[in-house]
Amino acid sequence: MLSGRRLDLLDPSPADIEIEDIAHGLARVARWNGQTRGAHAFSVAQHVLLVEEIAAALNPGWDAKFRLAALLHDAPEYVIGDLISPFKTAIGLDYKAFEIKLLEAIHVRFGVPARLPFEISRQIKQADRIAAFYEATGLAGFSRDEALIFFGEPEETNFTLTQQLAALQPLPTADAQRTFLERFAMLTAIR
Repeated sequence: MLSGRRLDLLDPSPADIEIEDIAHGLARVARWNGQTRGAHAFSVAQHVLLVEEIAAALNPGWDAKFRLAALLHDAPEYVIGDLISPFKTAIGLDYKAFEIKLLEAIHVRFGVPARLPFEISRQIKQADRIAAFYEATGLAGFSRDEALIFFGEPEETNFTLTQQLAALQPLPTADAQRTFLERFAMLTAIR
C-alpha cells in the first residue's frame, strides 16, 4: 500500500489497514465500470458517502459506529476493485468469503463490530440499493423502469432531491478522497 503497509490478502490483519490507503483506493475505483456521465468517474468513495448519508436519513438515531459501518461497507474494494454483483456471483462463494474476511479486518481496525447485527446489515444493504437506484438513473443511463427491475422502488427518506443531485456529481479523485476522509474523521470524532 502507499502507506508502506504490507497487506496479506489471504489473512488480512487490522494492524496493516490504514484509512488513507482505503480513501486513496476507493477514490480511484470507478462505479459502474466507469460507464457514467460526467467529466470524471463516479468513484466508490463517492458511492459509500452516498450510502452513509442515505443510511443516516433512514436511521436518524443510529450510533456513529453504524454510520461508520455504512461508510466502510465497500471498503474491501480499495484492494479488490468494484466488481458488479452478477460477476461476484459468477466467481462464487470463495470471492465473497475473501471480501467478508477483509471487511471484518477493516471493521476491527476502526472499532466497528467485525460482524454487524443482522438488522444493521439489512439497513446498510437497503441504503446501498437506494444509492444504486439513484446512481443508475442519474449517472449510468438506466431508465426508471429498468432501475426498478434491478434495485426496486427506493424507499422515501428525508434525503432531499437537492442532496441527491449534489451527491451524484462525479468529483475529481483528490476531491472524492478528501471528502471521504473528512466524513471518516467526523464519524470517528463523534463516537
